[in-house]
Amino acid sequence: MKKYFTKEKLQYHLPVWVCLIFILLLICLPTGYQEIYREAEQCVAKVLSVDNSSIIDTGLVRSGEQRCELKIVNGKFKDRQTKGVNMLNGSLEQDKLFAPGDKAQVVVSHNGDEILMVTMIDHDRISAEIAMGLLFIAFLVLFAGRTGIRAVLSFILTILTIWKILIPSYLKGYNPIWIGIAFTLILSVLIIALVYGFDRRCASAVSGTFLGVLVTCVLGTIFTNLFQIHGAVMSSSESLLYSGYQDLNLTRIFMASIFIGASGALMDLSVDITSAVCEVVEKKPDIGWKEAVASGMNVGRAAMGTMTTTLLLAYSGGYIALLMVFMAQGTPIINILNYKYVAAEMIHTVIGSFGLVTVAPFTALCAGVLLPNRSKQLKEKEI
Repeated sequence: MKKYFTKEKLQYHLPVWVCLIFILLLICLPTGYQEIYREAEQCVAKVLSVDNSSIIDTGLVRSGEQRCELKIVNGKFKDRQTKGVNMLNGSLEQDKLFAPGDKAQVVVSHNGDEILMVTMIDHDRISAEIAMGLLFIAFLVLFAGRTGIRAVLSFILTILTIWKILIPSYLKGYNPIWIGIAFTLILSVLIIALVYGFDRRCASAVSGTFLGVLVTCVLGTIFTNLFQIHGAVMSSSESLLYSGYQDLNLTRIFMASIFIGASGALMDLSVDITSAVCEVVEKKPDIGWKEAVASGMNVGRAAMGTMTTTLLLAYSGGYIALLMVFMAQGTPIINILNYKYVAAEMIHTVIGSFGLVTVAPFTALCAGVLLPNRSKQLKEKEI
């Protein structure tokens, strides 16, 4: 029986149980910001017919309202037919139009069993989103096996931690930078442990990741102040202030978003370097720490070239339309580079790349110092 409970197997499987416990705790943890509908119910309705006669077309812009005949699909008023209103605000980004056969998320205001008004929120996308998520999980498990299951756990853990801990902590006014650092450290430990288990490889990759995060945090703070960037540059941040959270420090939240956004790429590179050094050490158990560090650095140099471009593409992908506007209007490059929101994205990209540049030597050094000792211990056990 002892062979089934070796130290190595315990170290490898323990993170799964820790992760599952964290997931269960986070599912049960209330955010404290649940939305409460009084005399209203949110449900799904099927659009039976539409009346577009009240819609005013002005070129690309539409305003007015769309009246729809609806059949409630679920909830208290299931199978009831009623009328709903879809208000148009003249914004292509926010407005939506319904057609017969569509399903919509609606809020039913009522007084007992009497329906007072039905407000149409948006198209019902929950079923499609669930299908997309299940397809992603199926492909991940199909191609990666047990490792894919661990990846799914880390994915779920990250989503729950962001929604249940990070965002509520920011809303409560806690220091965003310290919360962000604690957030990235805890997630780094759990996610990397799911890959390696709680062993020296995990310690090496976590150390390299966290040191890179600290560098990104310090440089992000410095250059945000140097560029005179206010946190209101973040999308929807002004709406947050006007919602009763005017005391929030948006600039610090922006600073924290810099290293949180880069932490995934930092973990990726750190794990790559750690795995490469581990492979070298296992093939050559008598390798010295300096040679192991040099091997890690060589791997890091090769990976950094593509990882920095990955960050650039990830951040700039959402700004294609804005770049097209600049080009279509003939905006001078010097003006573009001085716009606040462009400078903010430059900070995200360049400072994140700084973190990648530094995480390579940090991880190579940690792996070079820790892993050769691990290899010697494994060899002694085999003897």
